Amino acid sequence: MKSTVLKTAVASAIVAGALPTAAAAEDLTLCWAAWDPANALVELSKDFEAKSGHNMSFEFVPWTSFADRMLNELNSGGQLCDLMIGDSQWIGGGAENGHYVKLNDFFDANSIDMGDFIPATVTGYAEWPKNTPNYYALPAFGDVVGWTYRKDWFERPEIRAEYKEKYGRELGVPETLEELKDIAQFFQGREIDGNTVYGAAIYTERGSEGITMGVTNALYNYGFQYENPDQPYDIEGFVNSDGAVAGLEYYKELYDTATPPGSSNWYMGENIDAYKSGQVALQMNFAFIWPGVEADANVGGGKSGYFPNPAGPEGQYAQLGGQGISVVAYSEKQDAALEYIKWFAQPEIQARWWELGGYSALRAVVEDPGFASSQPYAQTFLDSMAIVKDFWAEPAYADLLLSMQERVHNYVVAGDGTAKEALDDLVKDWIEVFEDEGKL
Repeated sequence: MKSTVLKTAVASAIVAGALPTAAAAEDLTLCWAAWDPANALVELSKDFEAKSGHNMSFEFVPWTSFADRMLNELNSGGQLCDLMIGDSQWIGGGAENGHYVKLNDFFDANSIDMGDFIPATVTGYAEWPKNTPNYYALPAFGDVVGWTYRKDWFERPEIRAEYKEKYGRELGVPETLEELKDIAQFFQGREIDGNTVYGAAIYTERGSEGITMGVTNALYNYGFQYENPDQPYDIEGFVNSDGAVAGLEYYKELYDTATPPGSSNWYMGENIDAYKSGQVALQMNFAFIWPGVEADANVGGGKSGYFPNPAGPEGQYAQLGGQGISVVAYSEKQDAALEYIKWFAQPEIQARWWELGGYSALRAVVEDPGFASSQPYAQTFLDSMAIVKDFWAEPAYADLLLSMQERVHNYVVAGDGTAKEALDDLVKDWIEVFEDEGKL
């Protein structure tokens, strides 16, 4: 990281030195997913332990079982977790079901201003209802779906010449989803360095959230909307609009014509493995993977490039990832947990978070003049966070998600029916959920 980011953040820090400690040191448990950023948080949290006197323990669960494990913990009123970095879609249920402590008074008392964070992360990770100043989390980890590509392959003269002859334009970062599909199809089945390679690793996983987190990057840009902007929960003609149908058809064509054999149930880990092992030219994945790509001996050190999700006919958007950090309402150590929130919100800690591989959502960090050049992927992160949309954050989000996973996977991967039929059925599913919730 450029030193200017850290210096600026430190200079603007309000809180410095030791944190005020509780009457007695306590053991706090923070629950999150098991992935590289969690390891970075363990390292970062050593500063909190030294300054507060509290001891930190961590419960990290693999993404494929993270939601089941932690939502069961919350729904049962369990006391395993004092702090939880819950997924963005959990905020509605966390608020309405009383799982998370409302933080407004705490923020006011400690001069923590949500205006100091990237607006999309406040809306996505902290607010319920959306677009109201009711906060149940502090933005903890900014994340978004973007693309990684084999820059070294793109730069080979013979590959560039063949691509230009075929498509009449230079091989480079795609500006549109159609150009991305052309590039993926161009590399599909190509021989590079004696190995057969393929176009793109995309999300197709059915069991948790994978294919939904992938297909939305096409749906949004072709015109899909979750609801009528003027009438909440009015979804007919928006979820299954002509544009949404075209976006779903696009994603299926990309899957059918430009992905590796056997990639019918892939999510973050499988995409990472395919890319790092040299199987694919392009990889769809959340931004959290980029530090690991840069550090990898096979694809790092300038061999890879990064770009935001390209535009479609109806705009340019990307699926929001990331999480906020909340105090669990069932914890008996809420005061100590709030100390952790206060510590984590400090600009100097947020700067260190970015330095260790976490994605800070604090504007003092990401708007620092040195941020964009601090890592090869930093500008792509900024550009991507400016175009985000998110899945439903309704308390019934899990039911909404399961329906979408089933309908989309059955069409894209299994080839059942048409895109229009899949989205029409999804509308019926979602209407039933909202009726059961009393929203319709």
